[in-house]
Amino acid sequence: SGVMETRSDQALVGVQNYLEKAAQNLRPSAPIKFHISSRTDTGVHALANAAHLDIQRAPGKAAFSGKQLVQGLNYHLKPEPIRILSAQRVPSTFHARFCALSRTYIYRLLLGCAHYSQIPVFERDLCWAPAGGPLDFPAMREAAKFLLGTHDFSTFRSLNSETPFQCPVRTLLQLEIQPAPGFLSHHYEHRGLEFWEVKCKSRSFLYRQVRRMVGALVAVGQGKLAPRDIQELLELKDARAFPPHAMAPASGLFLKSVEY
Repeated sequence: SGVMETRSDQALVGVQNYLEKAAQNLRPSAPIKFHISSRTDTGVHALANAAHLDIQRAPGKAAFSGKQLVQGLNYHLKPEPIRILSAQRVPSTFHARFCALSRTYIYRLLLGCAHYSQIPVFERDLCWAPAGGPLDFPAMREAAKFLLGTHDFSTFRSLNSETPFQCPVRTLLQLEIQPAPGFLSHHYEHRGLEFWEVKCKSRSFLYRQVRRMVGALVAVGQGKLAPRDIQELLELKDARAFPPHAMAPASGLFLKSVEY
């Protein structure tokens, strides 16, 4: 249901809520707040997000080691598809969101499915299988070159309450489109399924920027847009100019890593 904390009156619960509830079960002497590096949307996955927290123990109790914190939090997160991978001490000046040098996302595409029922059950909600046959990957790579570098990405963001206060200029450090393995793909090679990944790296991204870029590149691969159209969309600098229905769904997007 997204990484960010949700209010108690909402049906969907954010990852942050679960993290803070697990931390409170460790009986800290002050309430815990997680500060999360990357605010992934509902339906988006993370292979390794990063967060920081301050945890105070009652007088006379030793501070948690990184290993104790990992084990303690994971014990209380047990029923959820959320895991703490590692923990370490950082200086008080460190901030998980604002100190990040870059974030890398991957978007997983599945080709060879004529109908959504052909998506392997082990891949459901973990990739996007765009309809309409094979994709023209050389055209997609040509289009991707227009997005690399520093641009005003206004056309490639969705509008939200933060839009008026956020500079739309971002520097895209990497945008690669490569074949990739599926989770159990060698067991169903006979079905003619192909997995591909779009890898995007930047210091930070605008709201839904990666999903819009991937959706536009897939539209190029399908022949609905020409590579040069991507440059023209960039130059329009208008979120409303983005082709309707071209945004990639949340299910294929993974936050791969955050670099400090």
